[in-house]
Amino acid sequence: MDCKLAWRNIWRNPRRSILTMAAVAFATTLLVFMLSWQFGSYATMINASVRIRTGHLQVQAAGYHENREIRKVVREPQAVAAILERTPGIRAYTFRAESFSLVSSKNRTYGALVAGIDPQREPAVSTIRELVRDGSFLARGDTAEAVVGHLLAKNFRAGVGDELVVLGQGRDGSIAATTVRIKGIFNSGQDEFDRGVIYLPLAWFQEVYGMQGAVNSVVAVCDSLDVVPAAKSHIQKALAGMSGLTVLDWQELTPGLVQAIKMDLISGMLFYVILIVVVAFSIMNTFLMAIFERTREFGVMMAMGTRPGRLMRILVMESLGMTLIGVLAGIVAGSLVTWYFQVNGLVISGAEEMMRQFGLPERMYPQLSLLSIGVGAGIVLLLTCLTALYSAFRVRRLKPVQALTAV
Repeated sequence: MDCKLAWRNIWRNPRRSILTMAAVAFATTLLVFMLSWQFGSYATMINASVRIRTGHLQVQAAGYHENREIRKVVREPQAVAAILERTPGIRAYTFRAESFSLVSSKNRTYGALVAGIDPQREPAVSTIRELVRDGSFLARGDTAEAVVGHLLAKNFRAGVGDELVVLGQGRDGSIAATTVRIKGIFNSGQDEFDRGVIYLPLAWFQEVYGMQGAVNSVVAVCDSLDVVPAAKSHIQKALAGMSGLTVLDWQELTPGLVQAIKMDLISGMLFYVILIVVVAFSIMNTFLMAIFERTREFGVMMAMGTRPGRLMRILVMESLGMTLIGVLAGIVAGSLVTWYFQVNGLVISGAEEMMRQFGLPERMYPQLSLLSIGVGAGIVLLLTCLTALYSAFRVRRLKPVQALTAV
């Protein structure tokens, strides 16, 4: 009986009810789309970042990530490669060796991270080859060749074809020295990275630095972010028989990126809360107006013996009914809008060049998920129900005589 009465009361003033439900639907649609956009952009940023440098997973010697000593090595990289080939979800892997060294060109000397990479495997794991803006990437069989960041080349006042002198310490403590020719210059859009990295062919690096076939890390990328935890667990179990090795995922390798995402998510949530509060106040105003208009009606019902608790229950049902209709309509509309852009992508006009410099695609894709739908709809439903309860509690303080004489 109460449900039928509440449903009939909703449509006593169709225009007001429809406007209220439209406000709820708009807020829900906006939240579903914006949350899906945020989650999609985070996935894009993470994949772009790990494809430039770290990969989704790395197998390293224990303690190498905290203290990058060249002596902490993976002695049998091929054995680790065999494990990765058996691991579900691993798309590609490569080997890397690294050492901080002094790099000189004419009268200028800078410290840089000298990294040895496999020219054949690296393009499947990272986007470095695609980021080369001048010259060309390393090729199989290259020896004394190098690819450097554009800011490091600018500091050296060097270009393609110029020579660099590299001086560092080998794995066995000996002096590692070589002269290399700049074959390519890359631009990742990350200033620190472009200012401090020089790539050499892995075989040449191992020879110069006395690595004896060892590497400092085996880097892998997965089919998607979702499979990273399972792949990491599988590799950890397989490495149990190989002492001194550990596996790290992208969150451990790039804690700064994780913090940036958390900060952006918090700031986004503040915006969403402000939006919902504005919508909630407008809805509360609508509910209060409905109560004021029906004060004499409530007085008659209370004089006839209707308890205040029942009146509150009817009002809560009315508000809950309008809220649910608005939320469901918003979920449908938000899902359709998000699905469209998830399929077709969204180009941010004027930002194509900047996106390209940071290794990001020109089109960004939102990522519709149960989380984005549930969080958006849940926030709207919770706040609107709270405002409805506040409005309904005003009925509890009504006195029949005062309500009957209300104008």
